[in-house]
Amino acid sequence: MRLERPLPPNSVIGILGGGQLGRMLALAAARLGLKCHIFAPEPESPAFQIAAAHTCAAYPDEKALAAFAAAVDVVTYEFENVPAETAALLGRLKPLAPGAEALATSQDRLAEKTFLSKIGLTTAPFAAVDDKEGLEKTVARIGRPAILKTRRFGYDGKGQVTLKADTALDKAWTAIGAKPAILEGFVAFEKEVSVIAARGWDGAIAVYDVPENRHADHILRESIVPAAIAAETQAAARDIAARITTALDYVGVIGVELFLARENGQERLIVNEIAPRVHNSGHWTMDACLVSQFEQHIRAVAGWPLGSPDRHSDVVMTNLLGGEADNWRNLAGEPHTGIHLYGKAESRPGRKMGHVNRLTPRQD
Repeated sequence: MRLERPLPPNSVIGILGGGQLGRMLALAAARLGLKCHIFAPEPESPAFQIAAAHTCAAYPDEKALAAFAAAVDVVTYEFENVPAETAALLGRLKPLAPGAEALATSQDRLAEKTFLSKIGLTTAPFAAVDDKEGLEKTVARIGRPAILKTRRFGYDGKGQVTLKADTALDKAWTAIGAKPAILEGFVAFEKEVSVIAARGWDGAIAVYDVPENRHADHILRESIVPAAIAAETQAAARDIAARITTALDYVGVIGVELFLARENGQERLIVNEIAPRVHNSGHWTMDACLVSQFEQHIRAVAGWPLGSPDRHSDVVMTNLLGGEADNWRNLAGEPHTGIHLYGKAESRPGRKMGHVNRLTPRQD
């Protein structure tokens, strides 16, 4: 089902998922005079604090889903692990953006890599692994080092094991839960970057500047904008985003994670993953752009014109993990710094509790 006309102010956007991304989407929608209704199973969902309405129910609860659909004008989601059955049911009742194809593609790493390859984009070498015997044969073909990942679920480094020269394959297979997996060949890259793009119901596309992303323990620590890459590489990233969103007939904001490698002295981009939602590496847009990724997503799914993705400042986004958010008073006192806290009740090591954007005058 497609959205037939732009939603006027006071329309209701339904959001599946109640985490910090849903919270920031609801804040962005309120700025445009739109309301949000959050559907999530966790009673302490941070987005519940912000939204005009919320439903606390399990994703398979068809009665609750039907009532939710009747209360909203369009449905979107803040994370890609929404059950396919939930998305399918809601998509029959109300316009769903991004659509079911994008969701299904991103939920299975093998389907994702296969899709990217079919539209002519470069990925790491990959192959399906269905059992321990298949892992041995695939490792013999792809070689080591390599990364063994579960096909479904897992984020921030969960559900994956790096296979080094001395890694025991039986232990690696057990470590990922002996589940259907994908083996990816190791990519020798210089840095990790990403591209955040949006596409509207009418096919219009807006792409933000490319950040360089720095990780620690598989968790994003910093996004630095602009990334120190060639103008041609920026253009290539924009083209990658356009090709992906067009092939999926995508509506909304998407995050595309990329490796930057060098071949014969030239930069080249290798696609790692896609995320059919607003993305952590786009949080810098909240203070360095007039239209953030969150407002852009709301504009897209509501059928509004996309806003300008232009950046007015250079910026470093830093995630606040665990107890780092307890330093809120000092962070709030820093000049040229935007602080964003997620309202989570419990602080745990490695848990994303907020982020800060430190701005400097634009140099390019």
